[in-house]
Amino acid sequence: MRMRQSIAEIEDAFFEEIEEDREEAERLRRRAQRRQAERMHKRRHRHGSMRFLLLVLVLIGTAVAVTYAMFTTLYYVLG
Repeated sequence: MRMRQSIAEIEDAFFEEIEEDREEAERLRRRAQRRQAERMHKRRHRHGSMRFLLLVLVLIGTAVAVTYAMFTTLYYVLG
């Protein structure tokens, strides 16, 4: 009888360990998904910031070029 209880306890412990392993694997999977989502968010934000900076630089460059062309044309027309 003692042997059967011992085997039953070993089986119970084994099943508990399997369940704990599954829960740990699920926690790790959720953590990995959360970290990946966070990295994607940061990457998207960084790329958006770079695109905004590029847009501002293009607008400033366009304003400078138009101003230069306008005054050059005005100089030639009036000169």
